Amino acid sequence: MTAVGTKVLLVEDDESLHRGIQFTLEQEGFDTQGARTLSEARSLLAQSDFGLVLLDVQLPDGNGFDFCAEVRRRSSVPIIFLTASDQEIDVVRGLDLGGDDYITKPFRLREFLSRVQAVMRRTAAASAERSERPASSGGLVLHAQEMRVEKDGLDIPLSLTEYRLLALFLANPRAVLSKDRIIRNVWPDGVDILDDNTVAVNVRRLREKIEDDPQNPQRILTVRGAGYRWNG
Repeated sequence: MTAVGTKVLLVEDDESLHRGIQFTLEQEGFDTQGARTLSEARSLLAQSDFGLVLLDVQLPDGNGFDFCAEVRRRSSVPIIFLTASDQEIDVVRGLDLGGDDYITKPFRLREFLSRVQAVMRRTAAASAERSERPASSGGLVLHAQEMRVEKDGLDIPLSLTEYRLLALFLANPRAVLSKDRIIRNVWPDGVDILDDNTVAVNVRRLREKIEDDPQNPQRILTVRGAGYRWNG
């Protein structure tokens, strides 16, 4: 996959790291715009559409977690967190808020680029999966061409990962999907770096958006010891 033309918003206040990341991305054909603060990032997002957001967690005027939640209320643009913290609670929080990946500093720029390209491949794959006819199940309608989901006639904002997860369930109604199978289909480039907890976090996040009572799910059922089953 080529990255030529993809617009990336880089939100990072460390000047040296910012320059290194921007140079690496532009060498690969990404159209990169930089922000050093959340205020600058908000302004850039209001002016243009981006295909990817690279988001530092600790910034001079706030934290990336809150900003991610803010973006997710109106957009499904892929978001990759950049952070010095590798604590599990922070990784889970980032994914829970709608992040598509979480890269811990310090990192090698080539490895970083590989992770970025993996997210972009998943984005392209999701676009390629679009079909003419919307899929519907359990009161939900998935408009694949628009990567949009409706519940009872109202749009439900989903991240790219959530969309791919829901599309997988709808394509396999009543089948029990193991966590390994979900990882292979939703994160095809991340099989070696993801674990069962990643699946559980994203299933919980999707339930919170599509279930009437997320604590008592009726659409995505847990099959103990086996995985998950769509009950639409």
